[in-house]
Amino acid sequence: MRNPHQLGAIAPSSKAVACLAASVVPNTGEAVVVELGAGGGVISDAIRRRLPPGGRQIAVELNDGMVRHLRRSRPWLEVIPGDAGDLGKFLGQAGVTQVDAVVSSLPWTLFDEQHQKRILDEVSAVLAVGGTFSTVITLAAMPFRRFRQFRALLKGTFTTVGVLGPVWLNVPPALVFTASTSCPSPGRVA
Repeated sequence: MRNPHQLGAIAPSSKAVACLAASVVPNTGEAVVVELGAGGGVISDAIRRRLPPGGRQIAVELNDGMVRHLRRSRPWLEVIPGDAGDLGKFLGQAGVTQVDAVVSSLPWTLFDEQHQKRILDEVSAVLAVGGTFSTVITLAAMPFRRFRQFRALLKGTFTTVGVLGPVWLNVPPALVFTASTSCPSPGRVA
């Protein structure tokens, strides 16, 4: 509540939304998965349940209070404090050049178009061939101009964009957008 420009949700994501967002995480091999805006860790838990043994899970979180919470409550999670717009730099420092999935619950409508583009460009640059990006969007955000800007940037950055949901048992109800550059995403075309 003290940082309204860092938190975009009035409540944590539901387990149903978390599972849907994490559905892009490979469940075989030694996958590397990054979560943007891990917040309280609900989606982090869903990613962990899906991630195979030997996989690596990294979270990038801007809010200092949430970073402390994640480190205390989820010691197995690699938490990097910082802005998702610097994703490539952070991953390079962690010895990672490419990832298999990026899962996001960032508050896209709080970001101007330039910041949205910067983050999406970073995500696109680190995704391995066949990798997928997913992001949670509440239905309440959809009427806003910044959501329309985000959707246009998503379509301009990735080859395939899909939509999963809606999940009505979330406060507020939400969709999960998926995107990839080489393989079709599950769901209907956005």
